[in-house]
Amino acid sequence: MPESLALPAAQGPAVSPNTALFELSERADGPPLIAVWGSEKTDSEFQLGTRETGWHQHLRGQIFCIENGLVHVRTRQGSWLLPPHRAGWVPPGMPHMASISGVMSGWNVLVTPEAARALPADPCVVGVSELLRALVRRAVGWSGQDQLTAAQRRVTAVLLDELRLAPREPLHLPMPTDRRLLRIAQAVLQAPGDARTLDAWAVWAGLSPRSLTRLCQAELGMGFAQWRQQAGLVHALEGLARGESVAAVSDALGYATPSNFIAMFRRAFGESPARYFAKRNGPW
Repeated sequence: MPESLALPAAQGPAVSPNTALFELSERADGPPLIAVWGSEKTDSEFQLGTRETGWHQHLRGQIFCIENGLVHVRTRQGSWLLPPHRAGWVPPGMPHMASISGVMSGWNVLVTPEAARALPADPCVVGVSELLRALVRRAVGWSGQDQLTAAQRRVTAVLLDELRLAPREPLHLPMPTDRRLLRIAQAVLQAPGDARTLDAWAVWAGLSPRSLTRLCQAELGMGFAQWRQQAGLVHALEGLARGESVAAVSDALGYATPSNFIAMFRRAFGESPARYFAKRNGPW
């Protein structure tokens, strides 16, 4: 996590090996939806692997899903984690940057601003159903067409409906704008195992505990303890996606035993870390 989520004064197209993808993402004409399959290969139209993009934005909205690894998307509103077989949504014109870790394959769907009106106004991560995956596979097959047939337009409408109705995943870590709370948030992200209490963090940042509590609710939409647990999940998912052991991740987060960490992970995601990643590293 960088020290700040503040954006530079100006944004433009990112300097990236994905030249063809960025050209497609800036198309105002053509089909309302363009689906592209990607891999880690250097000649892939949508190149993955391990890399980081700078701050940038697109004319079209982006829906993207990976088959393995992890993507960390940052916006002004905070961070979103994208584990395998979840779909991330970035609305048209939304400045963002992304860190891609160990992603070998995945897909990207580019949606015109007009078609995106039916989708969420804010970035989010949603579950991917078998139907949605099958519809994207179908759409990838006609990605080179400038005009869609009537049948393809119907598939496009169903695909957009599936995205609109997909359940949201709790993988968002909001970031504050207040400089005192931002200082605390950055310190927690740098040392996720720091066990200081809310009162201790308040004193460290020159706040009263009551002011810190009020700021958390106003700027983060949740209490400090909940936000710190969410920050821990961000750290845990990134570490596990890089291949770190459960014991190492648990220790970095300050848990007394790995079983305590596994219990917290299970409460958040409904299953153990091993099962969570095993289920999401399946084939396209």
